[in-house]
This record gives sequence, C-alpha cells and structure tokens, in this order.
Amino acid sequence: MTTIPGGVTAAKGFQATGVAAAIKPNSTKKDCALIVSDRLATAAGTFTRNLFKAPPVRWSESVCTRGVARAIFANSGNANACTGDRGYADAQATAKMVAEGIGARSEEICVLSTGVIGLPLPMDRIANGVRECLASLRADGSADAAAAIMTTDTVPKETAVELALSGGTVRLGAIAKGAGMIAPNMATMFCLLTTDAAIEPEPLAKILRESVEVSFNQICVDNDMSTSDSVICLANGASGTPVLQPGTDDFGRFAAALRDVCIHMAQSLVRDGEGATKFVEIAVNGASSDNDAKIIARAIATSQLCKTAFFGQDPNWGRFACAAGYSGASFIPEKLCMWIDDIQVMRNGMPAEYKEEDAAACMRKPEFRIRVEVGNGPGKTVFWTSDLSHNYVEINADYRT
Repeated sequence: MTTIPGGVTAAKGFQATGVAAAIKPNSTKKDCALIVSDRLATAAGTFTRNLFKAPPVRWSESVCTRGVARAIFANSGNANACTGDRGYADAQATAKMVAEGIGARSEEICVLSTGVIGLPLPMDRIANGVRECLASLRADGSADAAAAIMTTDTVPKETAVELALSGGTVRLGAIAKGAGMIAPNMATMFCLLTTDAAIEPEPLAKILRESVEVSFNQICVDNDMSTSDSVICLANGASGTPVLQPGTDDFGRFAAALRDVCIHMAQSLVRDGEGATKFVEIAVNGASSDNDAKIIARAIATSQLCKTAFFGQDPNWGRFACAAGYSGASFIPEKLCMWIDDIQVMRNGMPAEYKEEDAAACMRKPEFRIRVEVGNGPGKTVFWTSDLSHNYVEINADYRT
C-alpha cells in the first residue's frame, strides 16, 4: 500500500468540490462540499448513536441501508439537528437538488450537516451552495471539499492510498472533519471515503464497521458525542478489478487498507483537537478481554484529571491508575504496571524506581504514550486522546459567536 495525493478524488470515477455559500451569515469560508461518483456506487455507513440523530443522519442512514449511492453532499456551519420534520424535509430537498443536477434519484444522495445545533437550514443558501458545487466539480477537487466540511478544525484532513491486488490496482481516498465533540461510539466528526474497488454492500458494510471500531470509536477529545457523526464509504468499481470476495487474500488486503486509512484519519482528528497541545496514545495489554482493555483505556483517555495532567506535563501517574481502578474493568490491582513512553512509573501496583524529571521530559513532547500492563490476559487495545487546555474552554465558551 502506497500513500498518494488526491484525497477522495484519487480513486477513479470521482469528482469533488467545496464552495462558500455563507451558511453561517457573513461567513466567507467554504461551507458546502460535494463528492460525486460517475456511476452508481456501493454505499455503506456508520452513524452516531446519539438519540438526537440529526435529520441528515437519518436520511443518509436510509440511503446506506439500500446499499447504493451516487453522491455525498455536506454542509458546515449548521447541523440541522433538533429541527424536527422541517429538518428532515430540508435534508430530503437537498438530496433532490443534488440528484436533479447529476441525473440520479434522491434516495441515491447522502446528505450531512455539521455546525450549530437547533437552527433550521437556510435553504436559499443551501440551494446556492448546491448549484455552485454542481458547476465546479473537478477530478482534483478533494482539497476544496475537505476545507468546506471544517468547523473548528484548524487544518483540512485528507489522505489517499493505492493498493495492488491480484486483479489490478485500486485506490482509496478520504476526507474528514472534527476537532471538538469527539468521543467514543462514533467519535462531531465526518469521514467520507471513496474507492474504485468493486465490492458488494454487505461485505463493505461489515469491514467499514470493523474499521470504525478500531479507529473512530477509539478516540476522544472532550467526551462529547455529536448528533451528526457519520462515516460513509462509496465504492464504484471504476478500477475494473474483480468484485472483492470475502475470504480471499485480496479482500483481506483491501479490508486492512480501509482500516489503516480510518485509523490515520481518526488520529488526525485527535491531533487537531480543539485547543490540543498533546497527542497521547494509551495502550492497554494483559486484560481479561479486549473489551476490558478498552474500558480501562477509555477511562484514562476521558478523565479530566488525566487530560489536565497531560496538558500540565505532569507525570502524575496516580491519576492514570485511579482511572483504571474505577473504569469498571476487572483486574488485580497488585499486578498493574505502567509506563510513560519507556519510563516505568508503576510496578505491581506500587511506585517504580524512576526519576521524576525523566518522566516529565517524556510528557513535554507533543506526542507520548501511556502503556498499561494489567496482567497476563489476552485482552489488548490502543486508544488515542488529547489534553485539556485553557484554549479548549475559550473555544467552546463562545462557539456560537
């Protein structure tokens, strides 16, 4: 697998764009994105588990349930969430506008929205955005689409890879957004994926769920789950390679590539977390099960006391051990060992012999690792989180303004 340029337009048969439609009044940033396949594509998606699912999420879920789509339209600046029947009608109307512009059916268009909750979409500006997107679609438009879905993100996020299979070469591309409201269970975030591989809906949905479980469900910035979280993948078969069949080597290689792309994009969200100064990997091994390992890692990653220690560059490992202890996972405290990078700070439930300044030096780096050994069980996991800074509070104190 080789990293290549092009984002979501690296795969054959896809065009994309991003335009400014002033979805937020007086804004001049790009805020409407469109990704279009030149043919009907297999579609799969995973979506927020928040009970207040935004109407666009419910619309796109129905599209992905049917298993085929031609396009994804997304706007930033307004989440179209908690907007009732009007919100759903607006999502449907947006899909219809896109469909008419590309010669497709409304039910073949995914629609997503992100931004402030509780405001109806300004449909006149959405209509302008759709028209401008349709007029500006390009085979190299991924970067504009990535910019258009940003909210509090400081940088656009995109990647693409090329993968050699026995029947030829396929490409996968992705763009993503998210810097705040990032928490486990569809960690506010979008990830929009494209591929020119050929694959049926059910196996694509399965490997996408599995990829999300080890990527977007293993990250945290602030422990808030959005109403709009969505990961959608379109596979149009334009590479001309044979249909991927579960159980084959080619299928396994493609599934691994999809997983790696999702992990890369999930990590990019954490690195750009609101106010973040640290990227922290938390690895847990030796738990009684993978689920127990996830429970421990998540407790450390989401703890405000742990996250403020990350920001303060304070090797206060007692906070990490405390979080593991209240996590709900079952383990023997007297067996717990812990490292900050390569510095062991806890051995068998007690302080290890180490120099405080050495551990502090590890935490002064922009990226470091907390490793937890729980015992001798088979359970393991890796989780990614950020610190909690003064800037995070400032960003979210006046988000609507």
